[in-house]
Amino acid sequence: MGTALDAVHKEFSGLRTGRASPTLLESVVVDAYGSRMPINQVGSVAVPEARLLTVSVWDAGLVSAVEKAIHEAGLGLNPSAAGTVIRVPLPELSEDRRKELVKVAGKYTEQGRVAIRNIRRDGMDGIKKLEKDGHISEDETHRLGEEIQKATDEFIKKIDEALAHKEKEIMQV
Repeated sequence: MGTALDAVHKEFSGLRTGRASPTLLESVVVDAYGSRMPINQVGSVAVPEARLLTVSVWDAGLVSAVEKAIHEAGLGLNPSAAGTVIRVPLPELSEDRRKELVKVAGKYTEQGRVAIRNIRRDGMDGIKKLEKDGHISEDETHRLGEEIQKATDEFIKKIDEALAHKEKEIMQV
């Protein structure tokens, strides 16, 4: 369940909130050296200003490939190269775009909830199998079931809190 919560937090880190963050470019994949590589393997991403990312490309021959990858990543960013440094200014978010990002965050949250519920189901099935095989009593099955449900409720609450925090962050102008 902790892994599902971590996955939701990781998805949230990729959502743009108006402030620059190096994690925004983590999903960008560059065609380099005959294969597809994550951007952090061809250069370093930095945040010199609140609304600007810079990518220092280690191999000058890859600058155009990195610039193209950022442009085609579907993040709504327009990179510009200057030597081996690519400047990526973050445009101001419109109200409609903010609402879209909140919907995407809600989708990530629901995926996390589903993952947690699947883990609960697997745990409950395991307990029922142990009871059926005679390894634990009916009372023990009931107690363990309550513990699993309690853990499930706690993790779903944590995911909902993370969503509320992210919504507030996205809608902040």
